[in-house]
Amino acid sequence: MVKQTVPDVVDYIVVGGGSAGCVLANRLSEDPTVTVCLLEAGPADTHPTIHVPAGMLWLMRSKLLNWQFNTDQEKHLGGRQLFWPRGRMLGGSSSMNAMCYTRGHPSDYDAWAAQGNAGWSFADVLPYFKRAEDQVRGPSAYHGVGGPLHVSDFRAPSPLTRTYIEAGVQAGFPENDDFNGPNQEGVGFFQVTQKNGLRWSAAKGYLGAARGRANLHIVTGAMAHQVLLEGTGQAGGPRAAGVVYQRQGQIHTLRARHEVILSAGALQSPQLLMLSGIGPGQHLQSHGITPQVDLPGVGQNLQDHLDVMVVHQGKRALSRGFTPQNILGGPWGLYQLLARGQGMLTNNGAEGCGFLKSSPSEPIPDLQLHFMPARIRDHGRDLRFMMGQGFSMHVCDLHPKSRGQITLKDKNPASYPSIQANYLSHPDDLAKMVLGIKQVRRIFAAPAFNADRGIELAPGPQATTDEQLAEHVRQHAETIYHPVGTCKMGSFALDPMAVVDDQLRVRGVRGLRVVDASIMPTLVGGNTNAPTIMIAEKASDLIKAA
Repeated sequence: MVKQTVPDVVDYIVVGGGSAGCVLANRLSEDPTVTVCLLEAGPADTHPTIHVPAGMLWLMRSKLLNWQFNTDQEKHLGGRQLFWPRGRMLGGSSSMNAMCYTRGHPSDYDAWAAQGNAGWSFADVLPYFKRAEDQVRGPSAYHGVGGPLHVSDFRAPSPLTRTYIEAGVQAGFPENDDFNGPNQEGVGFFQVTQKNGLRWSAAKGYLGAARGRANLHIVTGAMAHQVLLEGTGQAGGPRAAGVVYQRQGQIHTLRARHEVILSAGALQSPQLLMLSGIGPGQHLQSHGITPQVDLPGVGQNLQDHLDVMVVHQGKRALSRGFTPQNILGGPWGLYQLLARGQGMLTNNGAEGCGFLKSSPSEPIPDLQLHFMPARIRDHGRDLRFMMGQGFSMHVCDLHPKSRGQITLKDKNPASYPSIQANYLSHPDDLAKMVLGIKQVRRIFAAPAFNADRGIELAPGPQATTDEQLAEHVRQHAETIYHPVGTCKMGSFALDPMAVVDDQLRVRGVRGLRVVDASIMPTLVGGNTNAPTIMIAEKASDLIKAA
């Protein structure tokens, strides 16, 4: 039960009930002597499609549970505006994502530490990954048990996914049964944040046990408008004294004794900072906002994994798409889910994983694959395309060099931010995407797919040259939902674009931190949900030690 009443003053305010916010709400309220308030703009996570993994297809269309952002026109993608879905409910995007559990490569975190972020090397963060985890396979040097986040194997994977793994090995890639173990490279099954075949979001894992605590107040339908700053001009800068938010048409002010923590994500944490007068001074002034702290890095450094698909028609009745067989089997699938935690409704859409090198000269994997035992495009919103046998592969460049930005459209807190992802603005990124398509084609050409491989629907057999493949990328590539970096963590002495330090404290503001994917200085080589949860686990210790 979510309590909707809240006192006028609490010790900690957490803005955003997504993956990071749920972790903080739990960990900070473990101390019964402190009071915590979690503010979430969306509703509670009660809708049944949240908990049924296949329900993510419906969530892509929901206007209640999905923010449904769109980028500005992308210059290097033919002027297209790309759809950016983000979760708008308790659990945030962990309540609507594909539940893929990957951490990235250890060198990603070592690079963070090398940029002046003490305590963020892989050796430093691995204990927090393990603390969060309840690994179905048991404990090991890389995995933990007993944590709030259940990590499971698929209970009923598609035969097509097994074919993909066999084909990947035939194409020369190693089989890998643990992408979060000693080696990342290879092909295999994802592990997923599920329990008994159902989604196990950050809200389920971290708020489930915490909701009943008297010192934790969870307020849904609460849209933050700005951080309340006091003491502007004082030594050390102003102090974050609270948050102004709107709920049910009424404006409320909630004050914080200790800290305000922004966990609104890579789009809305920088937006909220700028609405509060914290950000690039000239940009704020252009929207009639008085700069309180001139921080040029707020909203900059936006990074995301751009993704393109290779899709084949299938020959055998094995697809998990909207085929007559699957539609007629819906009631049986529901029974299997509820009675056994198995069946096609447990499908996350992306069962097969791959971390590959675009060429042997690469030191670590620079491409990620998501294999789907269904025909799919447009984020699963094109149901007509899904009606037929087939299979699909997503491929993305893990370490893009392009950088974008989040800016304000105006000073209205209800307005969506302006998203300029700047995809493919660095020429190396387009070349890497073309190499990715070629690697996928190698796998799909392997003998294992001979019984299932129909015609290539995308890019299509007419796309043979590098320029034709590049044009396919420009016209059809989409986000794979991993925006990060817009409140960059870094050394204030070395990096003028750093927004938070290695304690995640906002530069020039007392009592204010950002804790979410926006603090990543560089994008990790993998899915971003587990790293976001790790960031919040570590942050909870930093906050408690302050």
